Amino acid sequence: MEHTTYSVGLDIGTTKIVAIIGKENEYGKIEVLGTGRSKSLGVHRGVVNNITQTITSIQQAVEQAESDSGMKIGSVVVGIAGQHIRSLQHSDYITRPNSEEVINEEDLDKLCNQVYKLVMLPGEEIIHVLPQEYKVDGQAEIKQPIGMYGGRLEANFHVVVGQVSSIKNIGRCIKSAGLDLGNITLEPLASSDAVLSQEEKEAGVALIDIGGGTTDLAIFKDGIIRHTSVIPFGGNIITDDIKEGCSIIEKQAELLKIKFGSAWPGENKDNEIVSIPGLRGREPKEITLKNLSKIIHARVVEIVEQVYVEIKNYGHEDPKKKLIAGIVLTGGGSQLNHLKQLVEYITGMDTRIGYPNEHLAGDSEEEIASPLYATAVGLLMNAIKNGNSDRLFEGEQEEAEMVLEDYADAKTHGGQNERKTVFDKWSEKLKDFLDNAE
Repeated sequence: MEHTTYSVGLDIGTTKIVAIIGKENEYGKIEVLGTGRSKSLGVHRGVVNNITQTITSIQQAVEQAESDSGMKIGSVVVGIAGQHIRSLQHSDYITRPNSEEVINEEDLDKLCNQVYKLVMLPGEEIIHVLPQEYKVDGQAEIKQPIGMYGGRLEANFHVVVGQVSSIKNIGRCIKSAGLDLGNITLEPLASSDAVLSQEEKEAGVALIDIGGGTTDLAIFKDGIIRHTSVIPFGGNIITDDIKEGCSIIEKQAELLKIKFGSAWPGENKDNEIVSIPGLRGREPKEITLKNLSKIIHARVVEIVEQVYVEIKNYGHEDPKKKLIAGIVLTGGGSQLNHLKQLVEYITGMDTRIGYPNEHLAGDSEEEIASPLYATAVGLLMNAIKNGNSDRLFEGEQEEAEMVLEDYADAKTHGGQNERKTVFDKWSEKLKDFLDNAE
């Protein structure tokens, strides 16, 4: 019986919620089958603060994606961000009982599991444990120790931590919207999958994802994640400044920013003026574009400088840690005019805008290849990679009935059973926890 296997990424952002359905084609590229987008109500700075509104927004995006693709959404991979996210470096080791046997995946799992037992601050939980380099019997800088002999296995880890309540709230929203939570992944990691090349990750690169409520940072060097950070400012704070500075309503401020906004005040002449209709028969307002870009410039400089502090904290000025590939900007906020030039001016680093089109099939809609959808595309890639998939059997297209593939089957490909990662196990524990929290 013919069937279509597909996966779903769900980006719960501060300004928009995007559901994206896709599958991998025979060339290893991602074919987008359907998308849905709704205005995000109930999310502030990347954190859910109104469960009911968030559920409604998720359902709207999901319904739109389902009608666009003719498929039923079952399991989704969701992104997590917000100012409660922090990261830390941690080293740990295990002593192997038999150094005559080669190191295998179980040893790596045991080492990772040990890190998950770290005592966190009250109310915090580990989201990701990302191994950086391994050491075997004191031999350093090993990227893949499997197959080697050794008694003592050490590793440096990049540990991402978040608030339990925020993670539970996302789980509750997904469940109440009638969906299964397949996986939770850190949003800057998802965006980096979508827009960065392997060469950039090797050379050293900082990904800055400017969203509506937060600006996410992920730094890679030698192909390994080195630093992550979530800064609680994004495009919405620029819109708020325009609203206050020009005494206009939010909708008009957002349109002004998108149509005429520039991060570089010198670009506009003094006599360039835009007229905004007054409210309810009041006189129209005249705003000079120079003033508009001054307001935007002040706030953007503040955001970029905060990100640059994080890049310096990582140790960018150390020659060994130098980010040769510079900065990649993505997210909706990266579409602001002259932002690339301003970032280069402040940081002195090469900068480009990141589009998620490298991994998409050639016939994908142009809109999906926008920086706006970088996180959603990255979450879809994560769902495909980790086997979080649903199936649609031939002949069931009319009813769009779903058979949710058994999780273990999703992990099995061509008769070989892939190991469950520590993170998959954590996801399952989280799902059980949410089920019991009814």
